[in-house]
Amino acid sequence: MLTKSQKAVLYMIGSVVCFSSMDLIVKYLNNVPFGQVLFMRFFFGMIPIFFLIPRDKIFTFYKTKRPVLHAFRAVSGTIAIIALFVALRNLPLTDVISLTFTGPLFVTIMSVIFLSEKVGIRRWSAVLIGFIGMLFIVRPAFEEMNLYYIFPIIFSLGFANVAISIRSLSKTEPNYLIAFYFSLLSLLVALGTIVNGWIWPTPYEALLFAILGLSGGVANLLLTQSYRLADASLVSPIKYLSLIVAVVAGYLIFSEVPKPMTLFGASLVVVSSFIIFRREATLKKQVVAPRI
Repeated sequence: MLTKSQKAVLYMIGSVVCFSSMDLIVKYLNNVPFGQVLFMRFFFGMIPIFFLIPRDKIFTFYKTKRPVLHAFRAVSGTIAIIALFVALRNLPLTDVISLTFTGPLFVTIMSVIFLSEKVGIRRWSAVLIGFIGMLFIVRPAFEEMNLYYIFPIIFSLGFANVAISIRSLSKTEPNYLIAFYFSLLSLLVALGTIVNGWIWPTPYEALLFAILGLSGGVANLLLTQSYRLADASLVSPIKYLSLIVAVVAGYLIFSEVPKPMTLFGASLVVVSSFIIFRREATLKKQVVAPRI
């Protein structure tokens, strides 16, 4: 019999596999219209959500007394996921994944501004280290005038808004309802792009669509369950495996060779993010993982 900690580790590894699969498929399907890829992510991603809804609430699950905060979370999440997909299709995989780990840095800053939380010298130091690392990663944005590097930052800002809103919503709202409104809005936004022309997918592309959506939906469920079963200090380091996957997959599949400065900056971001997670776990605060 596996212990809770062992199960938590397996759930976290599963979430890394699912998130990495989603990222790779988004980048691989670069020839498919953007809106169509986004739509399929949430069309199939809705399936795991409905399995979480209690049977006695199947016809009333959508009811809420906090529509404004749900809307804020949904809009922030939709903007973030769009920015992430744009970045994945136009930037090196390692650069994008590295920059997604800056999310906790912005969460720390926004928790001070909007939640009046007290942040000590350790977390402020971690934020500073993280931003220094971010500057190393986004150097091409200044050297090559590559404006696509702004999109991972938009993702991280959107993630921070999502994290702040979830900290409040989770006190009264079930996880499936929070995920449902976000997925619904993203689905509708993506559907609006059909006027720009979608393509009829090949059987292989249709399979990738299904894997894309299910991976994205299941990944968040596995992530949540992992944090429920074990302390964040145990399972959080495992999610950084996605950076190793990005380096290897970027090289083998997309012939991308990460620059030394990118890897150095990524290491700083990882260290800073880990310090923040460890500190929040020590203070017994809710930990929100840096993905949507």
